[in-house]
Amino acid sequence: MMAGLSSLRTIGHRLYTGEVEYDFVGRKKKWYALSALILILAVGGLLGRGLSQGIEFKGGAVYTVNQGGISVAQAHEAIEEFRGEHEPIIQKVGKEQVRIQIASKDTGKFNEIRDALSAKLGVPADKVDAELVGPSWGKEISNKALQGLLIFMVLVTIYLAVAFEWRMAIAALVALVHDIVITIGVYALVGFEVTPGTVIGLLTILGYSLYDTVVVFDTVKETTRGITKQNKMTFSEAANRGLNQTLVRSINTSVVALLPVASLLFVGGGLLGAGMLKDIALSLFVGLAAGAFSSIFIATPLYADLKERTPEMRALAKRVEQHRAAQAKAAARGEAGDAAEASDAPADGDADDQDGDDGEPAGAGSAGSGGIRRQPARNRRAGRPSGKRKH
Repeated sequence: MMAGLSSLRTIGHRLYTGEVEYDFVGRKKKWYALSALILILAVGGLLGRGLSQGIEFKGGAVYTVNQGGISVAQAHEAIEEFRGEHEPIIQKVGKEQVRIQIASKDTGKFNEIRDALSAKLGVPADKVDAELVGPSWGKEISNKALQGLLIFMVLVTIYLAVAFEWRMAIAALVALVHDIVITIGVYALVGFEVTPGTVIGLLTILGYSLYDTVVVFDTVKETTRGITKQNKMTFSEAANRGLNQTLVRSINTSVVALLPVASLLFVGGGLLGAGMLKDIALSLFVGLAAGAFSSIFIATPLYADLKERTPEMRALAKRVEQHRAAQAKAAARGEAGDAAEASDAPADGDADDQDGDDGEPAGAGSAGSGGIRRQPARNRRAGRPSGKRKH
């Protein structure tokens, strides 16, 4: 584990310094397509199957049998004649309780159902707790949650527009709506029951999703500051560098946030059977995973896409392209010159075979050679006699 953490720190440092970099922004079309596919499935499930509303939204009664040794099948058989138009929801809560929910607007048989459950299950009447729930309570919660959501989005938009700019506000809101739609769509597709706990979980993930996005945007803002004063990097490339610098941090934050939520969901909800706890943990788990995805693959690429459409960034992209084209031409000329010089220089073995007594290459300087060949400095020998002595 220590080796893995050390390796992760090394990768994080290399991403931060720009030694390695993954092109998230450049591959934005791939992420948009993947996100669109997920959203289509989510909206399809929402429109097709719809949401399975809990008893708090439909109204009905909840009966809790406080005695061990009663199975879900036994409880289902005991409540069958009172099921009405909706399928009763029966859950095993721990080892000593069975929870039975009946969604029905007819509350006249409330006490009759409790007595029937007591008789059929062989449980004393005082061991069966009954609670009557009206649909108005769930509607009131939904309306207040919707109002809170709208107010939250308006305040977030104003804050981001002032602290950063309106394009960041749009990208953050798109990522936020993306997370909410996916979370609700998962509930519809899988058939999870929507309860007040679900609403609480949805409102909670808004803050986390926005927090992670704003942290990435803050780094992007730093890496793109004064971007128009140079001609070596486009805005998208600078934004991608900022995203890479916060990548490991975003992953660590998401994992640390998901671990306790997973414990609540699988341990608290699965093993202990805690109803409200499971509902909150389920919406948090789906929402946190969607938020981690959107902050990396949706928010920053979308912001860079919007920014690249401005005249200043278009001019910058053109200058960067011209600068790189000039560099490529200069590199090509340099390689051509090096190749020409290398082709003019004779190999060591050939020079030894062609040298005369004075060590000069054969044919050097002769009229029949077709011109004067440039020699490497290592083959020029100054101060050697030409073969004629002066008397």
